[in-house]
Amino acid sequence: MIVDIMKVFVTVIEQKNFTRAAELLHISQPNVSLHIKNLENELGAKLIHRSPKQVSLTEAGVILYKHAKQILVHYEEAKHEIHDLQHIVTGKLRVGASFTIGEYILPKVLAKYAAQYPLVDIQTIISNTDDVIHGVRMNELDIGLIEGKADFQDLIIEPFMEDDMIIVAPKEHPLSQRSLIEKELLQNQVWILREQGSGTRTYMDRLMHDLNLTIKRSFIFSSNQGVKEAVKAGLGIALLSRWAVNSELETNLLHALYIKNHKVKRPFSVVKNKNAEISKALQIFQSQIEEFAL
Repeated sequence: MIVDIMKVFVTVIEQKNFTRAAELLHISQPNVSLHIKNLENELGAKLIHRSPKQVSLTEAGVILYKHAKQILVHYEEAKHEIHDLQHIVTGKLRVGASFTIGEYILPKVLAKYAAQYPLVDIQTIISNTDDVIHGVRMNELDIGLIEGKADFQDLIIEPFMEDDMIIVAPKEHPLSQRSLIEKELLQNQVWILREQGSGTRTYMDRLMHDLNLTIKRSFIFSSNQGVKEAVKAGLGIALLSRWAVNSELETNLLHALYIKNHKVKRPFSVVKNKNAEISKALQIFQSQIEEFAL
């Protein structure tokens, strides 16, 4: 196996002696010499300068030593990951997610997680960002997945992906005749909003401030689905995550509007309590969240 040969080569170099390397690896000194000779034959280059007192690397040997160390590190990492995958993970996992993440991302992650670790009792809560943060702070949740920026001294908050937010309009809306619009066209529109405390509402409020928008009238809904249905019914326009409207855009039920020279992006973040115990079930869940974002 190539890993065994790399281990022999690295040990010889680090011990600077064939005999000491053989003792450490529990193989005979002639076997060590044979491994090195076969390696040199395979690569077509001399790797080691031999002398009665010690060995030293050739230029080719320096190159191989660097990569051999990396191979051994990656191999050990793979062994640990495979062990973790096969290790029986049990316990309870309490996950809170704000609405956009909870409705469009969390189910995909949980489907994979539950299939791999069926003995973990998973409890989920989907609420607005403020409620999720409160749940993590009070140790009612092991982990929270929230939208937008947050900064609290007693919490660990780590972004795991970026979200694009877009304005959507019903097909019959006058703005639906175009995709790129001037910010002035958003003045005096009817808007469908999320409730205060939601991550989506925070960014809508910021958009209104940044563009100095005047709202003709607004309607407030406490879920993304409610906002989408209101827009599709022709009640007004809304700012939503692309995750929330992908299917409606693909089927032309909603029309996306992009503001000229202005993009709205926000982070999706993992939230944990600094003082809470980190279980194996939680570690694996967070790693799968990060893998999903790649």
